[in-house]
Amino acid sequence: MTDFARLLALLKNSAVEFIVVGGYAATAHGSAHVTVHLSIVYRRTDESISRLVATLEPLKPYLRRAPPGLPFRLDKDTIRRGLNFTLTTAAGDLDLLGEVTGGGDYDALLPHTELRQVDDLECRFVNLQTLIHLKRAAGRPKDFERIAELEIIQEELRKQH
Repeated sequence: MTDFARLLALLKNSAVEFIVVGGYAATAHGSAHVTVHLSIVYRRTDESISRLVATLEPLKPYLRRAPPGLPFRLDKDTIRRGLNFTLTTAAGDLDLLGEVTGGGDYDALLPHTELRQVDDLECRFVNLQTLIHLKRAAGRPKDFERIAELEIIQEELRKQH
């Protein structure tokens, strides 16, 4: 079970620059769907990556669905050589995304975000319109199911304003 509050608090309190996307962002926008992992787009600067590595190291990150014993170490070099990582940690599943299809990297997504209160933290989430666009761009069957619900939420919000 993913401890979303713990992961978000660790990332935020360590000054990791990140944007919440995916299922948890959909839930924050009012989706009834329950997600099992946290997906974030992280800023790929040396400082942010250093903070990310230091924050996650105590959580023993490992590649999700990789065979046990596979040599893997999440460090600055690994992140620099890679881009997107699906991890399991002591606090649950975490997707580290350097880029997302249809949205690009952290800097490209930043203008399409909003700050939201999660527990006692203020975290940056992709906005609803952009989330719908990202899910459409991903093109997975499960995303198309979520799009319909998110578009209804978007329409209801328009009616309220």
